[in-house]
Amino acid sequence: MKKIPSTKRETAAAFLKKVAKEFGFNSNGFSVYLNRNKTGEILSQNKTLSLLKIKHGDMLYLFPSGAPSSSGEVMDTVQEDEIDQYLAKQDGKIYRNKDPQLCRHGALGKCVHCVPLEPFDEDYLNHLDPPVKHMSFHAYIRKLTGGADKGKFAALENISCKIKSGCEGHPPWPEGICTKCQPSAITLNRQKYRHVDNIMFENHTIADRFLDFWRKTGSQRMGYLYGKFTEHKDIPLGIRAEVAAIYEPPQNATQNSLELVDDPKAAAVDEIAAKLGLCKVGWIFTDLLSEDTRIGTVRYSRNKDSYYLSAEECITAGYFQNHHSNPCRLSRDGHFGSKFVTVVATGGPDNQVHFEGYQVSNQCMALVRDECLLPCKDAPELGFAKESSPEQYVPDVFYKDKDKFGNDVTFLARPLPVEYLIIDITTTFPKDPQYTFCSTQRFPIENRDILGEIQNFHSLATYLSQCTSTAFLDIVSDFHLLLFLVTNEVMPLRDSIGLLLDAVRTSNEDLAQTWKKSEQWATIEQLCSTVGGQPSSSLGYGAMGGPSVPASSSAMWSCLHCTFMNQPGTEHCEMCSLPRS
Repeated sequence: MKKIPSTKRETAAAFLKKVAKEFGFNSNGFSVYLNRNKTGEILSQNKTLSLLKIKHGDMLYLFPSGAPSSSGEVMDTVQEDEIDQYLAKQDGKIYRNKDPQLCRHGALGKCVHCVPLEPFDEDYLNHLDPPVKHMSFHAYIRKLTGGADKGKFAALENISCKIKSGCEGHPPWPEGICTKCQPSAITLNRQKYRHVDNIMFENHTIADRFLDFWRKTGSQRMGYLYGKFTEHKDIPLGIRAEVAAIYEPPQNATQNSLELVDDPKAAAVDEIAAKLGLCKVGWIFTDLLSEDTRIGTVRYSRNKDSYYLSAEECITAGYFQNHHSNPCRLSRDGHFGSKFVTVVATGGPDNQVHFEGYQVSNQCMALVRDECLLPCKDAPELGFAKESSPEQYVPDVFYKDKDKFGNDVTFLARPLPVEYLIIDITTTFPKDPQYTFCSTQRFPIENRDILGEIQNFHSLATYLSQCTSTAFLDIVSDFHLLLFLVTNEVMPLRDSIGLLLDAVRTSNEDLAQTWKKSEQWATIEQLCSTVGGQPSSSLGYGAMGGPSVPASSSAMWSCLHCTFMNQPGTEHCEMCSLPRS
């Protein structure tokens, strides 16, 4: 039984849409009647409810026209991630061998000592080495959809901290509020599941290049993790975030702070990653302070006596997770939670650099999305739930803890220990390194002008001159190089680099060689030859194949108005159209 808020002037069609959304049915998956005996059907039409003699307090009767589903229309339209679709089809059960001491049955029999366990079995997860505190998200879904009803009525509800709209029985907030539109109070609980169970960097080079900025400047650094989600077989129905590259956006950094600025290349980076079969899986930042520069140790500052994530970092993580929500068919909103992870490069107990992985809970995401959570100025380990104001109603937020006598006591979240919002994730490196980008040379990383590492055609010429490999695919298989080729202002290749990206994604040397014979690469060679002050045949990559560039064609000229490199023989700049100067 559910209450559907409506008005007398509302049409029957609009009313039925509300019913479909509330119960989670297709628009044609049910019928509503005035009477229990299926008489007086309410049809989808433009007549108002008052004309149909439906008034406040009337009880109507809904009958599904087919098998009811938990999320109705959302189940049919939401496109889940590939890893979610794969895990949804897996059995997921934990199979055990016959115990030679306890099992007293034949080879084909099963008993309580060897029957397969469910993927959410807490006793099994607690006895793993190391113990698993959070079951996987798909194990949690199996728990919801198990039982006698097979999850017929299971649904994942996103938390809302905002007043429900459309309540017309009283003036709007702050003049009035009622139980129908008032959001429920929130009691914070440690989340029992997590959307990602492991974070794995493909190799140490990815992390070392990211840390180089701090090593050379002493300033902190932030980057976005690009990779893919795969199955994590160490945990039943687990998900692993595999990191293949780190993109460093424009930022202002000091020893104690980080500030992101607008990134004009953000859309291009996501587009390149998608064509390479990658996506943005998380973000990483450093919090490092040298302990002893002679032996290269760092300070161990994040621990149980201080904090693991500050409130401000939790709010930032919640912001990112809300912007990268997880498509889910069991949610009426079409999304639930997020797979976006947070990695902190900080000092460990051995005073060496450690990488710690986290997410924030769905409750934290809701508090951040609805702007109900603030950091405390002098205590980074504490957050603060906002109080209601004339501009915004904020529901009460509580958490439970033990008092000095060992009793469970409920506290108002002003302030709030952020440990209730954090979910830790193991962060690892593989024994056998993997390389999505196999280039052995290092093209400069973007937005590192402060280090003198600049992405331009001079640095590209230097990079190509250092490459000794005869395989063109090995030379161009560098994420930062591909990003430069697409986003440079002199000759952007955004519309013509698709074949090369396909070659890198599939590790296909033949495709790479085909693209290498294009006019675009010949022009790139000309530009590199010009800025390098020598013909392309002497840059060390003349043996890569493709069309050779005559020495006479390298007599290009640079426009003083816009620094664009123009072809020889042209009298007007091809970029700004101004006469040659």
